[in-house]
Amino acid sequence: MGESLISLDRATVLPPILLLCLACYICVVPVTEAIWLQIPSSGTKCVSEEINSNVVVLADYYVIDEAHPEHPPTVSAKVTSPYGNNLHHNENVTHGQFAFTTTEAGNYMACFWLGSNPQKVADATLGLDWRIGFSAKDWESVAKKDKIEGVELHLKRLEAQVQSIHENLLFLKHREAEMREVSEVTNSRVAWLSILSLGVCIAVSSLQLWYLTRYFQKKKLI
Repeated sequence: MGESLISLDRATVLPPILLLCLACYICVVPVTEAIWLQIPSSGTKCVSEEINSNVVVLADYYVIDEAHPEHPPTVSAKVTSPYGNNLHHNENVTHGQFAFTTTEAGNYMACFWLGSNPQKVADATLGLDWRIGFSAKDWESVAKKDKIEGVELHLKRLEAQVQSIHENLLFLKHREAEMREVSEVTNSRVAWLSILSLGVCIAVSSLQLWYLTRYFQKKKLI
């Protein structure tokens, strides 16, 4: 009873803008939707996501075959890090999952292709439920561990979501700074290359003028 009163007291002192955000968050609960991929009979279908370092990633994938739901075709999966490290590899399965915490920032790629199926398959439909950061957190376990519920749990989720957005903004800011630095270095090199090209053109033109002048002087044309 005392804990419930504390939760209500905290809610009463919240700023109006935070209460408005909380109300919107409670009314519109975000739902993670699966990505549907069409796996060709020959070739590989890949998806990638640019993720910051130290971020939890969870994913479930499963084959859907409405024509033969009892015996769907099998697929193989491989997940690699930005530097090519193998994070997950599974072959000839109808469903699977992978989970890892990123150690480096960049594009993480998941590739899928049809496995060794006894019957010839034209293509296959794959559902991929890819959850990152805030969406990958098990809030039911958090609620049981911290013994929180109701408004306090929603506030904790809202705080985690704001923190995730803040980290993403910092990551984008860092990437923007890196890209700006690369752009400035490239522009500087292009400028020096332009100056060098102009110097070479002037030197070649001067040499041609000197040669033609000597030639016409020898021929006594000037």
